[in-house]
Amino acid sequence: MDRSTRLPVGGARRVPALLLAALVAGGAAGGCVSKGDVQMVQADVALLKAESARRDSARAAQLTQVIQLQQHIMDSLTVSRQALGQLKGDIGTDLYNIQQQLVQLQELTGQSQQRLTELRTQLEARGAQQSLSTPSVPAPGDSARPESTANTSADQMYEASLAQLRRGSTSTARIGLREMLRAYPTSARAPDALYFIGQSFAAENPDSAAAYYSQVADKYPTSPRASSALYNLGLLAERRKESAKAKDAYQRLVQKYPQSDEAALARDRLKALGR
Repeated sequence: MDRSTRLPVGGARRVPALLLAALVAGGAAGGCVSKGDVQMVQADVALLKAESARRDSARAAQLTQVIQLQQHIMDSLTVSRQALGQLKGDIGTDLYNIQQQLVQLQELTGQSQQRLTELRTQLEARGAQQSLSTPSVPAPGDSARPESTANTSADQMYEASLAQLRRGSTSTARIGLREMLRAYPTSARAPDALYFIGQSFAAENPDSAAAYYSQVADKYPTSPRASSALYNLGLLAERRKESAKAKDAYQRLVQKYPQSDEAALARDRLKALGR
């Protein structure tokens, strides 16, 4: 038998029987079977068995790797689905909470505006009643309301609006402060109201804030708010990279209000800007 002859792997288990049959047939034809022929056949059988076992082992290893990879992918998909479900749940909860907060904020804003309107109505009614019950007639040019009543009403509207500003309700605070200025334009609180309207605009609309600060500095130069307004004008100009305007505001502050706390800050800013 030629050693180069190889049987299919799947027929490895049938090799011994086939070879033995071949040997018997050859022996019958030739008269005898030599020991060397038997050993050669046994070696071929062992080689075929080893080759078959190696290939089976390689296929088994590959199959194991494929199964492990599939399992890993399935596990990853399961974890991803769980994470996605959790994320959807968290987003849904967050959206619901945000919606609830918006509803509460809208209700609070509406209540605050309604409260300011009610307060204004009550104050005007009290002022009218006291005006009617006062026997004296105001002199020409005097306010139609008694001075003490007007001051009290303006103070109450101012304090209520300022409380809204402290809570972060800037739009509600502006409504109240503007209404106070409309109803009591000559009140001693007028410069304060203008200043805090400017403060309410400082973050969202610097141009509007600067306009109100300018009104305080120009119309009420004797008010304690005037120095603060000038300093804020300088800061706003600096943020907009307008150094000339910033220097002008700081210099006005130092010249007009040299003893104020803001003047010391303005001097530092002028040094930083190089005068």
